[in-house]
Amino acid sequence: MGVAIRRADEGDRADVVRLLDAAFQDDPVSGWVFPDQEHRRERHGALMAAFLDIALSEGYVDITEDGAAVALWWSVPAGTHEEGTDGEDGPAQLRAAVDPANTRIEVIGRLTSDAHPSDRAHQYLHMIGVSPERQGEGLGSALIDAVLDRCDREGLHAYLEASSSRSRALYTRLGFAFTGNAIDLPDGPQLWPMWREPQSPDSGRDSRRFA
Repeated sequence: MGVAIRRADEGDRADVVRLLDAAFQDDPVSGWVFPDQEHRRERHGALMAAFLDIALSEGYVDITEDGAAVALWWSVPAGTHEEGTDGEDGPAQLRAAVDPANTRIEVIGRLTSDAHPSDRAHQYLHMIGVSPERQGEGLGSALIDAVLDRCDREGLHAYLEASSSRSRALYTRLGFAFTGNAIDLPDGPQLWPMWREPQSPDSGRDSRRFA
């Protein structure tokens, strides 16, 4: 299936935030970060906006031409540490900016930062969001395939955290391998850090459809 993809910019910010907010409202990880549903509806979009701003400043954002799916990638150099300005670390800054009383924003930020590989530069697939009514059409697959093709051509590594056994299996078919150390959110779901080495063009990568 041919899917037109373009690079998003600041002009797409409002639309992308709305898309991510809708796509992840019922996600188990979002539910853990914001266990109260009403509070989630109020503050979840602010967290998505913060993630988007990081991707726009430190990486790139790919969006389908029809605006139904988006992928947030961060370009992570070797030796990166999650530190902010004035000596304050990134997870604490994110919590302060989005929902100061919500300690879970900081907790998940610290846990994912601790698990994140720092010895090699890589492309970090932070999020893929698909409009709820368009899931199952292969839009997410098209977005990730476009970047993985470039990774293979240019010899780039890639990294992500799978948030379900289903997505873990799908990412495995795309060449990602579980690092061996899962992230256990306290009284919440589990995340699986996954690393991908660049592959040769004839490796037979299986780009199965997924949302």
